[in-house]
Amino acid sequence: MEDPRPDYIRMSPADRLLPQEEMLEVPHQHSNLTIGVPKEISAQENRISLVPDGVALLCRNSHQVIIESGAGLTAHFTDHEYSEAGARIVNSPQEVFKADIILKVGPVTNGEMELLHPKQTLVSAIQIAMQCKEFFKGLSARKVTALAFELIRDKTNQLAVTRAMSEIAGSTSIFIAAEYLTDKVYGRGKMFGGFTGINPSEVVIIGAGTVAEFAARSALGLGALVKVFDNSVYRLRRIQNNLGLRVFTSILHPKVMTESMRTADVVIGAIHSSEGKTPCVISEEMVKQMKDGSVIIDVSIDQGGCFETSHPTSHSDPVFKLHGVTHYCVPNIPSRVPHTASQALNNIIVPIILDVSKQGGIENLLKRDYGVRQGVYIFHGMSTNLFISRQYNLPFQDIDLLMAAFH
Repeated sequence: MEDPRPDYIRMSPADRLLPQEEMLEVPHQHSNLTIGVPKEISAQENRISLVPDGVALLCRNSHQVIIESGAGLTAHFTDHEYSEAGARIVNSPQEVFKADIILKVGPVTNGEMELLHPKQTLVSAIQIAMQCKEFFKGLSARKVTALAFELIRDKTNQLAVTRAMSEIAGSTSIFIAAEYLTDKVYGRGKMFGGFTGINPSEVVIIGAGTVAEFAARSALGLGALVKVFDNSVYRLRRIQNNLGLRVFTSILHPKVMTESMRTADVVIGAIHSSEGKTPCVISEEMVKQMKDGSVIIDVSIDQGGCFETSHPTSHSDPVFKLHGVTHYCVPNIPSRVPHTASQALNNIIVPIILDVSKQGGIENLLKRDYGVRQGVYIFHGMSTNLFISRQYNLPFQDIDLLMAAFH
């Protein structure tokens, strides 16, 4: 009977000392992928997940990119630019959804969900607070693998897309405030920032996260006086260190906040909650005491808002006045600057797609890349996000265990 043991074990000790054939890991064969980019249906969504430069890079690596006609127009990218970069322009979402990987910005709609097919990969935002149980059951029934932008982490364990969009939202919120502060109807005809011999604009920022940091950077760059409030002393210390300045900071003390808001020209709501809904920390009474023509930008409106007087508005009708104070409460502020936001998305997504190809498929990448694996909430039809499974009473499968068992 033939000895079943490996050759190395059957060798004599003397033979083992002789030079042996090197055993190398067999590399994964690169996969040529088809990537589909449909046109966003939501009126509030102007971004696109791939820009022409990203398409050109993917095409140079032997991938095929299919883009629905007009998908990039709201972000100021034309069909001609995409075609020149190597994309195939099609006229219907049905053709786009034949691709291996579907890249969207907003979550799929019910109609788009019907076009998905088993073993397809969907990469998009998820917006958990706006979904229902049927949404996740529908994706599970389609047996797809779905990744959420908001949950993907980079090599430093940062939420890559969330941070990028927060940086954009923070900076943009100041430019929006400057625009409305000068307006003759909604503002006071006042220039934002500082000017020689004139008191600088006063900006109060509620929260001390990424949005707050970049709002503060922009405001300080324009010469404004900035005050930051947060209940975490650690976050307040971190924002001071990151800014490199000893800006005014305080915990969320009602009396101190009310006094600051009385003299403020702009108040930015930049509180983010991991629970999905932000606490309301600014009462209507506090808003009533603000100056006539001052401006509120509620960046937290995506999670319900942190001002009692806030309610969601739209990009087409962004502001309203209450108690003499202009309120800007548009969810998804980065969509106001879709050209820049799309480029930021592209810079995160394209390397992931190239890694999928390099590893020989999405499953191999998920097995090796912890950060991308954190973005998975549906894997081949199985719910792999514990929060979603608990929230909507769905069967849960641990993605780490699934990957450990995957061959």
